[in-house]
Amino acid sequence: MYYLYILYSAELDKYYVGSSSVSIASRLQEHLYDHKGFTGRAKDWELKYWESYPSKGEAYARERQIKRWKSRKLIEQLIVD
Repeated sequence: MYYLYILYSAELDKYYVGSSSVSIASRLQEHLYDHKGFTGRAKDWELKYWESYPSKGEAYARERQIKRWKSRKLIEQLIVD
């Protein structure tokens, strides 16, 4: 399985959209404790949303779709629905 996930950091007041073949729990731990780049800037990331897909291509396509929105409002709407 492959996963699309959305994390939120209250410290940064930002969302992070990603995809992975690693379990969501394991991936979250990587973001919290051993990550460089954007998510390394905060240590309070929490999982807000996820979807599963049978292929890497589908999960990555969904990640790109959400990132193209460039809209916090749409991401928050997706999380609530």
